Amino acid sequence: MDRLVLIRYGEIYLKGQNRPFFEKMLVNNIKKATEPFGQAKVYRAQGRIYVENIEVERIVLERLAKVFGAIGINPAWKTDKDLDSIKAMVKATMEDALEKSPEEGLTFKVESRRADKTFPIGSMDLSRDMGAFILQNFPGLKVDVHNPDIKINLEIREHAYAYHENIPGAGGMPVGTNGKTTLLLSGGIDSPVAGWMIAKRGVRLTAVHYHSFPYTSDKAKEKVIDLAKLMTQYCGPIRLHVVPFTEIQQELYEKCPDGLLTILMRRFMMRIAEIIAEKDGAQALVTGESIGQVASQTLEALASTDDVVSMPVFRPLIGLDKNEIVEIAEKINTYETSILPYEDCCTVFVPRHPVTRPKLDRVRQAETVLDSEALIERALEGVEVYDI
Repeated sequence: MDRLVLIRYGEIYLKGQNRPFFEKMLVNNIKKATEPFGQAKVYRAQGRIYVENIEVERIVLERLAKVFGAIGINPAWKTDKDLDSIKAMVKATMEDALEKSPEEGLTFKVESRRADKTFPIGSMDLSRDMGAFILQNFPGLKVDVHNPDIKINLEIREHAYAYHENIPGAGGMPVGTNGKTTLLLSGGIDSPVAGWMIAKRGVRLTAVHYHSFPYTSDKAKEKVIDLAKLMTQYCGPIRLHVVPFTEIQQELYEKCPDGLLTILMRRFMMRIAEIIAEKDGAQALVTGESIGQVASQTLEALASTDDVVSMPVFRPLIGLDKNEIVEIAEKINTYETSILPYEDCCTVFVPRHPVTRPKLDRVRQAETVLDSEALIERALEGVEVYDI
């Protein structure tokens, strides 16, 4: 009888003839996730992925639960498909469950799944027989098929498997199956959540951050690097481009209408992000904007910023309110870092009375006093790149 982790996946089942591609990518991502813990054996068979030759510890399970594509992480046992071996495995599984739930008067249920139809005992009969076996060996337990305290899952596949613990996985699609996007990553709450949401659909991320030294400190830049590190636990490696943005903001402040400063700043950010995205092989941009959250996120303002790029712009948070965004940020462990009190470039040179319904013709006209190409070229020359 061997210890292993059994991983279940959901949406991948719908992929028809392309399903092997998605399964292979998920296996590869699981291998990368387990690299810090030793040379694990990761393979797929009969609709499941198995992780063997690794200590089944909480830190490993938590890391696996952050791999997009997996819906259930199950510390399990594996044994041969004969009744004596299965009974010994079921007994060990129940002993482990009781060790983690030592209260008296617990109820249980056995739920069997017979994927190997050559196995001579059907699923319902196997559940009944194993339930009777548990009652004989654990007299303090009672059966409850509707709402049990402990559920023993028994699967008959190429081997027999049993588990009682199901750790919810991150869901979604394996990262790397749906192209690449470039995330505009600020030091705030929203953009890491937006990146997480788009990566959950199988998309690889690169990121761009705008740094206005000395108005924003090196601590602000370190904060963004820390956010990117937290995101990699879900999203995989991220190439972060830190763009010097001070000159552009100073030019805007000195030469352009005060009320349009934020819109004009966002237009420069989008232009620069698109150039970097094209070099990185990304097909779209991602932002953390939500309709109406701030003055630069009205429909008119969003249309004005999109005006300067030809790439699609994805806004996964577009219909969420702040409480919903914070909830996700707390779930993915970026919230506490995001609220550290280090200003980003969006909080300097803030207009006194920002225009909330900008007219596109007026916005375009306001930029004519600037040498936009030269400003963008100098900003790109100073980009710092971090592979995280």
